[in-house]
Amino acid sequence: MTKTLDVDICVIGAGSGGLSVAAGAVQMGASVALVEKGKMGGDCLNYGCVPSKALLAAGHAAEAVRRARRFGIEASAATIDPAGVYGHVRDTIAAIAPVDSVERFEGMGVKVIQAQGRFSGPRTVIADGVQIKARRFVVATGSSAFVPPIPGLDGVPYLTNENLFDLRAVPDHLVVIGGGPVGIEMAQAHRHLGARVTVLEMASILPNDDPELVEPLRRRLIEDGIDLREGVTVTGVEKAGNGVAVAVTRDGAKSRIEGTHVLVAVGRRPTVVGLDLDKAGIVFDVKGIQVNDRLRTTNRRVYAIGDVAGRQQLTHVANHHAGIVIRNVLFRLPSRIETHAVPWVTYTAPELAQVGPTEVEARRDGADIRVLRWPFADNDRARAEGDIDGLVKAVVTSRGRIIGAGIVGPRAGELIQTWVLAIAEGLKIGAVAKMIAPYPTLGEANKRAAGSFFTPALFGERTRRLVRFLRRFG
Repeated sequence: MTKTLDVDICVIGAGSGGLSVAAGAVQMGASVALVEKGKMGGDCLNYGCVPSKALLAAGHAAEAVRRARRFGIEASAATIDPAGVYGHVRDTIAAIAPVDSVERFEGMGVKVIQAQGRFSGPRTVIADGVQIKARRFVVATGSSAFVPPIPGLDGVPYLTNENLFDLRAVPDHLVVIGGGPVGIEMAQAHRHLGARVTVLEMASILPNDDPELVEPLRRRLIEDGIDLREGVTVTGVEKAGNGVAVAVTRDGAKSRIEGTHVLVAVGRRPTVVGLDLDKAGIVFDVKGIQVNDRLRTTNRRVYAIGDVAGRQQLTHVANHHAGIVIRNVLFRLPSRIETHAVPWVTYTAPELAQVGPTEVEARRDGADIRVLRWPFADNDRARAEGDIDGLVKAVVTSRGRIIGAGIVGPRAGELIQTWVLAIAEGLKIGAVAKMIAPYPTLGEANKRAAGSFFTPALFGERTRRLVRFLRRFG
């Protein structure tokens, strides 16, 4: 017989967003059921953010040994221990996993059901023989790797982010299909760990970022020895000996790349299959579930958050969504999602970070803008650390309102947060320019970029005349 469970909130999906809703709601006094068919922690913990950054850290460490000579330090060549590298990845996941575990959430009072959840009607979900009735439902099923219909791909073993970290040895030659953040991060990580790497991208790499800021990263990837091929079309994949061969065309010319492994990293698709959303009257398509700016679906009792909501596919966006839903559901506050101050970061060396529109996007929209720049070459801390190929770039209106910002350089993901706060709080450029930044820090580059807004007026002829006039009074 089907059991019935009555709760205030039923969350489907135990990734970052779903866990945040469940934890927040139960600690505020709501009764919560959490349904998850896979691993607790979802994609971010098990297949995405956490393992990829752990692998990148290992690669960066190996590269630091190779580049130590620039400081007058002679180090022996980096020796890669695959067991140690992949052990670090697994250990990192294991160290974080208890925070997302069934035991922790059940200890909070959440009813966790480890099974596929599907709607059986507008107000009910069925999971593992349990009928869940709730005042509100939250769909947080995330997304999965999109595998394009490339001829022959289904006939060869291929990697996505969901099985890449199951490897036990560094590939001899990794062919990466896709030049977005995942593809570029994993290309550099594996190159730094000693693999030969070829990247195949149909357009330009990292197309959502400012092209001016992408260029230093592109140079570094090529310097690292990555075979970067942009503007190519993958026309087929087939077995080649113990590996794979990828056929491509560019400007009508055909070529063939043979490798030991192929990684497909061309984007992600929201997870909507198997939820029976139509039975709940929820409108969706291949881009995700249709929601309004309060994240409510076409069923007023159901919300969707994170990747499945068809917005920016970022863990921190899913967590932001969780807060919006809690305010709407528990406190009946008409809280709406933030869209103009959402940052994203590619964790390569150098890092690439962006918040708000790029210069190209702002000009395309017809905005009256000024572009402020400050190179890392003019930052004393960057000089001391021998890492000067980078740039801070801010886009502001003629009256000094900050629209967007981007950074390419060391620790750009940390540095971008100054601009995120400024945009979110509606600060003008003068607030960043007046900030007292400790010396010597990379953060001074933000202050200097902001200060350049005032340079033409501050050091112009009008100021000189004023100084000369005031000098007459002693």
